[in-house]
Amino acid sequence: MAGYRAFCDKELHKLAFLGRARSLGFTIEDCRALVALYDDETRASSDVKRIANEQLVQIESKISGLNAMRDTLSHLIDECAGDHRPDCPILKDLGGLEN
Repeated sequence: MAGYRAFCDKELHKLAFLGRARSLGFTIEDCRALVALYDDETRASSDVKRIANEQLVQIESKISGLNAMRDTLSHLIDECAGDHRPDCPILKDLGGLEN
């Protein structure tokens, strides 16, 4: 087959499932658990929800960290005159020096 793999519909569906889960930031371990739950018709939806909630907490933590970084950098940019003088609050902050 010239180096191409042939997949049945079920395998293609699982690949799409994994791709979607990864696009939502689920770890490989989480993906394994989710696939196992997907395949288990006796699963409890609470198990799926727990994994999704844990992922949401991780995402919210990352967002909070990014917002703090944005706020700090925005403040430093506002404090920097950006002119011909050498004084620069951005470099002072990066160097651990007080503004």
